[in-house]
Amino acid sequence: MKQSTDQRPWGTERCLTQNEASTVKLLYINKGESLSLQLHHRREEFWKVLVGNPETIVGENSYKNKVGDEIFVPRETAHRISAPADDVVILEISTGDFDESDEVRLEDKYNRS
Repeated sequence: MKQSTDQRPWGTERCLTQNEASTVKLLYINKGESLSLQLHHRREEFWKVLVGNPETIVGENSYKNKVGDEIFVPRETAHRISAPADDVVILEISTGDFDESDEVRLEDKYNRS
């Protein structure tokens, strides 16, 4: 996922994807809930925290995030978003071959496979 930042007379322009297929989602995660610990073989993800204070796992690392934080998740990397303290909204941009069947759940508190 190629990203660039350009300074303009009026401020800054941030390009998150350019000339590549992408899927853009808003993830609304309720307080006390979490996504499954998962990975994808054919896509990578970029997350930007829009609302709340999520906790994220990317690979072997855990983070306490805040509004404005940006997280990159490479292909084949275990990841999870949790909302322990408040409702959370995440902007997610996926690039690569987007297919929900590419989701490999490693752990899931809702007993999904």
